[in-house]
Amino acid sequence: MITYVFPGQGSQKQGMGSELFDEFKELMAQADEILGYSIKRLCIENPYSNLNKTQFTQPALYVVNVLSYLKKIREAEAKPDFVAGHSLGEYNALFAAEAFDFETGLKLVRKRGELMSMVSNGGMAAVMGLNEEQVASALNQYDLHNVDIANVNAPYQIVISGRKDDIEKAASLFETMTEVTMVLPLNVSGAFHSKYMNKAKEEFEQFLHTFHFSPPSIPVISNVYAKPYTYELMKQTLADQINHSVKWTESINYLMKKGQLEFEEIGPGNILTGLIHRIKKDAEAMSR
Repeated sequence: MITYVFPGQGSQKQGMGSELFDEFKELMAQADEILGYSIKRLCIENPYSNLNKTQFTQPALYVVNVLSYLKKIREAEAKPDFVAGHSLGEYNALFAAEAFDFETGLKLVRKRGELMSMVSNGGMAAVMGLNEEQVASALNQYDLHNVDIANVNAPYQIVISGRKDDIEKAASLFETMTEVTMVLPLNVSGAFHSKYMNKAKEEFEQFLHTFHFSPPSIPVISNVYAKPYTYELMKQTLADQINHSVKWTESINYLMKKGQLEFEEIGPGNILTGLIHRIKKDAEAMSR
């Protein structure tokens, strides 16, 4: 059995998709028409450094992930048994499961990126060396109630999210703790997957209701619940994803319990491959 996983924000890099764009000219024309600019130019030339701006990053990654997936299934001639995506990548997982078509996914992602980019003065940082409970306990102990846990990427890689000054304060605190191996500020403009995204979530929820989805043809593991999407709650789950934690570790653990599963990252980079390797290693250590 195989699971395809799709990366999210942070995996973008200039030049991504360059070998794919000319192979899928029809989809590229659709994308450019929906967006009003050239995805190919954005990814290859990166004008005004737009590729790292949320409202451009999300559509660009969605398109490159879709093209990577279509090329993969054309070559493999078989679909995966499960799909999952990290944050933005979840839209690619839903596309792969035929919950919506390419155009619908791109319209959703464009709106999501626009809404999330409007929430400024936020920050995020990855804390290495502590688990989720330890990070939550430290935030509570030092009255950092405005800082949320945004991603549980691996058992000892937890991403925190909040206002920029609160994140800087939290980062200084974690750096003094002996168990912490590194605190890495992330190159983002907003406090993603936190309470500061509540307004964006509400607006996105209304936008979602203007679209029609289909039941997934293969199980899609949700970031919010770390278990497969249900058709009835699909729109609600996508809205919740904006201001809830990404339960990546729990999602991979859920899949590992399904038996002999291979994981393959579809899209630019290998961030998720590294995280899955760590999650597997930790699970093996726990089972000894």
